[in-house]
Formats: sequence, structure tokens, C-alpha cells
Amino acid sequence: MITEKEVEHIAQLARLKLNEKEKVKFQKELSLVLDYIDKLNELDVSQVEPTVSGSGTANVMRSDFSNSVYDPEIVVNILEQAPDKKDGFIKVKSILMTNDK
Repeated sequence: MITEKEVEHIAQLARLKLNEKEKVKFQKELSLVLDYIDKLNELDVSQVEPTVSGSGTANVMRSDFSNSVYDPEIVVNILEQAPDKKDGFIKVKSILMTNDK
């Protein structure tokens, strides 16, 4: 069983304020969890292949390319209508905040 001092340390790391009743409760519950983990450590898993995913699915990635073709006339037309532009792009207000003064 873990000690009350260990429970207090864990609570401090988790930024939790526990009263005496909660300390006793968590001391019992954490001890049960650790006892169960000790029980799992007794299992012989030497013949078990390590796995990364239980489902066997793999991450599917798409190619990184643009398949859109823009008509230059449409681009020019849009840029002409933009209220503010710079270097062939529409200029918009910044939405990111900085702490710089």
C-alpha cells in the first residue's frame, strides 16, 4: 500500500488539494491500481509479439500536390476587386495575437 505522503506528493504534482478523507480514499484506490499492475507484470509475455495498433490499420496519406488549375483571367478579376492586395495576393487583417509591444 502506498503511503499518505506519496498520495500527497501525487496530489501536489496534479495540482489537487485533497482533504483527509480524500487522501485515505485515494491511498486505497491507488494501491489497488498498483497491485493490479504488479499482477500484470507476473504474466509471461516472452512469446507475444509487440503491437503498435490492435486494429492493424495504417495511416493513409495523400500526395501533397494541388490538382486545381486556375484560369489566369479569373485570378486577375478577383484581384482587381480586392480592396487591398500585395504581390499578387489579397491582403487581409492579421488574426494572430502577439505579446510584442
